[in-house]
Amino acid sequence: MRHVVLVIPPAVERAGKAWELMDPRALIVCADHEQAMLWADAAPAELRAHAVTGLGRTAALLKEGRVGVLAGSPADLAALVTRSALKLDTLETLVIAWPEGFAAELDTLLGEAPEARRVILSWDPHGLTDFIERHARRAEIVGDIPLDSSARPLGSVASARYAVVPAARRAVAVRDVLDAVRSVRPYVWKGGDVTAPAELPDAVVATTLPTREELRLLAAIAQPLVVALASQIPYLKSIASLSPFALPSAADRAQDRGAALRAAISARLTHSDVDAELAVLAPLFEEHDPALVAGALLAISRQPSAVSQPSPVASPQSGWAKVFVTVGTKDRASAKDLVGALIKEVGLQKGQIGKIDVRETFSLVEVSPDAAEQAVRRLSGVSIRGRRVSARPDRE
Repeated sequence: MRHVVLVIPPAVERAGKAWELMDPRALIVCADHEQAMLWADAAPAELRAHAVTGLGRTAALLKEGRVGVLAGSPADLAALVTRSALKLDTLETLVIAWPEGFAAELDTLLGEAPEARRVILSWDPHGLTDFIERHARRAEIVGDIPLDSSARPLGSVASARYAVVPAARRAVAVRDVLDAVRSVRPYVWKGGDVTAPAELPDAVVATTLPTREELRLLAAIAQPLVVALASQIPYLKSIASLSPFALPSAADRAQDRGAALRAAISARLTHSDVDAELAVLAPLFEEHDPALVAGALLAISRQPSAVSQPSPVASPQSGWAKVFVTVGTKDRASAKDLVGALIKEVGLQKGQIGKIDVRETFSLVEVSPDAAEQAVRRLSGVSIRGRRVSARPDRE
């Protein structure tokens, strides 16, 4: 079996030839778990590909024989070898996906599979000469090495902008880019032939990593903006004069009613407590998914009756009545416990509850004057933290 070096851009979608060189028990070594997931997603179903995203689960799947082709980073694969979950001595094909950034990490791992055929994917095999000589001696090189007639690296073919985006957010990021450049006639290139539209575009966005020639053709239409993974930037720098493109922040995006509401909820959670509200909702959480409870509350708030009727919650008081309660920190009681008791047991609204001072053996609770008698009467006899309490008007 002869070792092979495929010269292609570092993008899984460009690696179709690699699948033809794999057997059903191959191993793919790649930069990180994000790349591993891309390999597993792109694999033909019959290969039963799996990405190492969790060592425990992967070890269990290997033990059950449920994995055909395994993709993972050098560190994760080495950890599986150390656990004896992964055996490499009988491996037939080992695919090394664009090791330009992590070749130094591979010596130990490759030493565990001395007989495996190496299929090396590289965008710069000239820069990997020592690595290839050491681990894939006399490999057949398929593709054009990016060197000129004097064996010097080729320069950039165009200027381009780039945005680093995780693979899972690529579709959303393209919309963000088009919004940011205010494009009305975009050309979004997703691979394949580069063909200029009849109407000249005002923006060119590449969601697939281009070859040197494809980038030249894209740049002839307009300066391209490439949506890329962080691990792909060194390759892009080898073919283009790059400048970063900052994706718009949340403040720059279109704000609909839902976005404004989400921002208000986030601010409330950040800057003030919702202990009293949680105490009211706690029984519902035991019967329903909290997310569904939140959805129901939002639906109720949007009903006309909910908007037009005055809120039953009292407005903050200019003066408070203090209630003395016989439970404190030595009983492991907290202000949250007292708020819950006042709402659930006494029947007060949050606006009727003021400051709560929890001391070692007792607590002082501020309530609205019109609710003081009710608080004293109904709080007495209630159990808080396993202690039956009594309450009376504070005499301070």
